[in-house]
Amino acid sequence: MADEFDFIIVGAGSAGAALAARLTEDGRHTVLVLEAGGSDRNFWVQMPLGYGKVYYDARVNWKYTTDPVPGLNDKPSYWPRGKVLGGSSSINAMVYVRGHHRDYDTWGETAPGWSWSDIAPTFKRMESWSGGADDLRGGDGPLAVSDVSAQAHPICAHYYDAARQIGLSVNPDYNGADMEGAASYQITTKDGLRASTARCYLRPAMKRPNLRVETKAHATRILIDQNRATGIAYRQHGQTKTATARHEVILCGGAINSPQLLQLSGIGPAALLSQHGITPIHDAPQVGQNLQDHLGYDHLYRATVPTLNQSLRPWWGKLRAGLQFLLTRRGPLSLSLNQAGGFVTLTEGTDWPDIQLYFSPLSYTRAPAGTRPLMSPDPFPGFLLGFNPCRPTSRGHMAIRSADPLTPMQIHPNYLDTEADRALMLAGTRLIRQLAATTALQSIIDTRITPSPDTNSDADLLTHIRDNAWTVFHPCGTCRMGCDPASVVDERLCVRGVTGLRVADASIFPTIPSGNTNAPAIMVGERASELILKDAR
Repeated sequence: MADEFDFIIVGAGSAGAALAARLTEDGRHTVLVLEAGGSDRNFWVQMPLGYGKVYYDARVNWKYTTDPVPGLNDKPSYWPRGKVLGGSSSINAMVYVRGHHRDYDTWGETAPGWSWSDIAPTFKRMESWSGGADDLRGGDGPLAVSDVSAQAHPICAHYYDAARQIGLSVNPDYNGADMEGAASYQITTKDGLRASTARCYLRPAMKRPNLRVETKAHATRILIDQNRATGIAYRQHGQTKTATARHEVILCGGAINSPQLLQLSGIGPAALLSQHGITPIHDAPQVGQNLQDHLGYDHLYRATVPTLNQSLRPWWGKLRAGLQFLLTRRGPLSLSLNQAGGFVTLTEGTDWPDIQLYFSPLSYTRAPAGTRPLMSPDPFPGFLLGFNPCRPTSRGHMAIRSADPLTPMQIHPNYLDTEADRALMLAGTRLIRQLAATTALQSIIDTRITPSPDTNSDADLLTHIRDNAWTVFHPCGTCRMGCDPASVVDERLCVRGVTGLRVADASIFPTIPSGNTNAPAIMVGERASELILKDAR
């Protein structure tokens, strides 16, 4: 293929890989995918628990850092993002959550065509659920989703018993008809290996003659002629190159890179662009606004029984787990650390979950960015019990620092900016303490290490939260979708003010879903293919 294509996709991540596979299925359209990162043929990417190793690995990770956050006592927050085929689906913790149906009914009020009844068939079509297909779950889609509850560490049973003791149900399928309750997390793995969108969508599609994938290709600017997107300029191996799109350019760079490329190309707040010497093509004040993310908070406990710390800290334990994984594709290295959790409704008058729980049968030290791998199991038996509010009301923003496409964005998450968010963090903390006080967990708890046992008042707890809360790695919303004129993209994902240009990734979320965002991002890629192919016809 020459450097002219029907469609150009910028970003081979969670949404972009799915979109590329679907656009090339019938062979009628030529597609170019530009990925700034490299190949996903990396042992630590393919091994599920290897995400602890790639957490700080610049070969596959953008390694973003936010500006100091007032709500976190002026500390920055480290934001790993996938810079590799498969994007963040290649480096994440693999937890698969569709979200609550009301999340999407809320979207539908803002963007017709995105209500649960509209997108539920897309979720079903995209997944191959190991539990088998039914009215809600898919059984033969490209994305493998596994029930790994039978392999969970034995202390997870104490967590489920604790949930029952405080009146929570244990839900066998939170992606089914009901989301509420404690649960074993479903993860995107297949045969013991990570099931990223690179593996499930892109690799099979790369055999097609109408798809070309370029890695190490950093998009620098959208080519725009008379308010129409005509192609992409990009840097690859030290050279500046261009590619032309006959039909459309689709940005799938995610919540950080998509608004950055729009702003660099003259689509964004006019005053900001002019400040950096960029001629505004379309004054779009909302590009980079509406930033949302889930903020998590952990409690660390020393246990009276062995946890994964004893399995994965000593060299012989690592060797045993490694051999088990290599020989059988099973064991702790084939799983995520978030083996259990669930969804709980705390707010009175609310009929959908507002807290997501996490139970990890391992404890580790969170190291400063770039210093060492994420997971260094503690030398004592320990476990983590944590949570995040499902739908934070605080809104942040991001903006380019210069016209240089290699300069990272300013990122201002604005965590804990609202009283509602602060109140829900305290309510979630009280829920964790209620769980820990049950006989089921007291039977395995030696002591609570953090927050310290004498941290009890709301004021002290909030201070500790500000010092220790962390991103759950779900940034979204920065190219907001809606039918109102201020939205960045319309309900067909078309960028307002410029034709031939769409955005299809987590940046278009009007509001953050009640759960992990990778599944909804993949859904957006799938849904985008439906819209694009329909318009092409």
